[in-house]
Amino acid sequence: QVPLVESGGGLVQPGGSLRLSCEASGSIFKFYTMGWYRQAPGKQRDLVASITSGGSTNYADSVKGRFTISRDNAKNTVYLQMDSLKSEDTAVYYCNAPSSSRFKWGQGTQVTVSS
Repeated sequence: QVPLVESGGGLVQPGGSLRLSCEASGSIFKFYTMGWYRQAPGKQRDLVASITSGGSTNYADSVKGRFTISRDNAKNTVYLQMDSLKSEDTAVYYCNAPSSSRFKWGQGTQVTVSS
């Protein structure tokens, strides 16, 4: 499996912004739809945004209009720009390919939204 490494999380006040990054090892990244997931304590891991190899995007209703997913295939990296953050966005964020088991889950990056 191809390793994934997430970064960019942190503590931010409500209404603030963060940009997450997820880097994959190897060149196969560019062929796959990639997604960002999040998991809050005691809850299941949910897909919040995805982007196809061609750049088409899809978002969960809970983040639509606030989060933006993008990718740089030359850098084997997918990003998640998170704006207007709310306390309910607090979770560990992961990336992976929604329709493939080719990539190995990383450690995730913690996002905490609190005043």
